[in-house]
Formats: sequence, structure tokens, C-alpha cells
Amino acid sequence: MTHDLFRTDAYRTTCNATVTAITPQGIVLDQTVFYPLGGGQAGDTGVLVLADGSELPIADTRKGKDADGQFTNDICHIPASKGPEPLSIEDLCAQAGLAVGDTVTARIDWARRHRLMRFHTTTHLLCHLVPQLVNGCSITTDYARLDFNMTDALDKEQLTAGIAALVAAAHPVTVGSITDAELDANPALVKSMSVQPPRGSGSVRTIRIGTATADAGRVGTPAMIDYQPCGGTHVANTSEIGAVVVTKIEKKSATTRRVVLGFAG
Repeated sequence: MTHDLFRTDAYRTTCNATVTAITPQGIVLDQTVFYPLGGGQAGDTGVLVLADGSELPIADTRKGKDADGQFTNDICHIPASKGPEPLSIEDLCAQAGLAVGDTVTARIDWARRHRLMRFHTTTHLLCHLVPQLVNGCSITTDYARLDFNMTDALDKEQLTAGIAALVAAAHPVTVGSITDAELDANPALVKSMSVQPPRGSGSVRTIRIGTATADAGRVGTPAMIDYQPCGGTHVANTSEIGAVVVTKIEKKSATTRRVVLGFAG
């Protein structure tokens, strides 16, 4: 089991960790700052710094799976291949001198992660501007897209202006949680048609943009913009997103409209 430090602090870039397993799926640590592919967001890259100071590049991060293909609580760090001949993960680790029980420093590529955080928070702003169910999502370092279950046309300039206004309003972004029972009692909080938040642990992580306090809506106070279950990494305030524009709107099917986002400039 890997303790996922990024869940509570998306700004933490490094941590010390112990190698608990080396498998064909990747290097498993007892704790990590690396986010694994999930919820549409790409997995982190970075390095593992070994005791001798050498670095093992990490090309991707994925959730572990058991023999039946079900996700486990392990997070697998996939080392980058070296040279023209592909090597197994076990061979790459042996070549680097990494073994189970070793202590390493895990360090993410922060510039890349921050782009993913900015895009991910922007997709939540889109959910506010387009209040329709989502049936597809992809968040990369170069673009993000959401597929909305709808038939009406969308206006690219109008959505870009709406995003800019929400970014400029500097709404706070807060990590929280609700119980499984609270989520079951409020199914409308789930805005994805294809991915359901994990239940069973008793607690479901949430992301709130804006505030739901009694002061919301008063002059000088932010309103509640978006609130939904989400396991991804986010910026702490919408002002940190910067200039994001809608680069394309596509009609993917009779009932799907795709909105593609990019960084301005």
C-alpha cells in the first residue's frame, strides 16, 4: 500500500520513501508525491534519487492492479527505458542498483505537474459554465478536453470569456471530503457519466471552487462555483490558472459536444 501524499498537498514536490516492491508494473514505494493516471489526468513524471545521489528517471505513474485486473492501493512508478533495447522494470532497477528496502527521494517534474493542476481546475470551471453531465475527459500538459452529454451548440468565445472571468475572480479551491452516505444522498454531485468516485473507505475526496458559507454571494465574497468528488490535483486559487482559452469545440456525436482547452500564447 502506498500513502498518497498528493491527496492532501498537491504542492509537495518531494518526499523520502522506501521501496516496498519492484514488479513488472513498476516500483512501489511506501509513500509518494507522484500522481498516478486517473480521472482523466495524466500520471506524473520525475526522478527517484538513490542513496548514492544517482537518479532513476520515472516516465509514468500508474495505479497497481491485482491478478484480476482490479486496482489496488499500490502506486507504481515506471522507470524510463535507456538505450535502443527495451528492458524490463526489474532489469532497469537492477541496472540502476535499486532494490526492495532501499530509501529514495521521490521528486516530481513540478513544471509539468503544475500545468496539469491548472488545466484540471479549469475543467471544473467548465462544469460550472456548461452544467451538463460529462462523458469523457482528458487532461495533459498541452491541452485538456471535456466531452459533455448535450445536443445544444456551444460558443467558443463565450466560454473563453467565462473562464477568464472566473480566473480573474480569484476563487479559492478547497480539498474536502464527504461520507459515502452523503454522496449516495446527493447523486447530483457526481458529474461524470463514465467514472464513479471510489466508495468503500467511508470517505470520498471532494474539490470545492468558491465558498459555501453563509457569506457567499455578499459583496466582496466569492460564490460557490463548483463542488464535486475528485481525486486529482488542483491549484489553490483560480487566479493561479492564468490565461486558458477554448481552442476548439467539436460535435463528436449527436449527443456529445467536446470542448478543448489550451494555454493562451
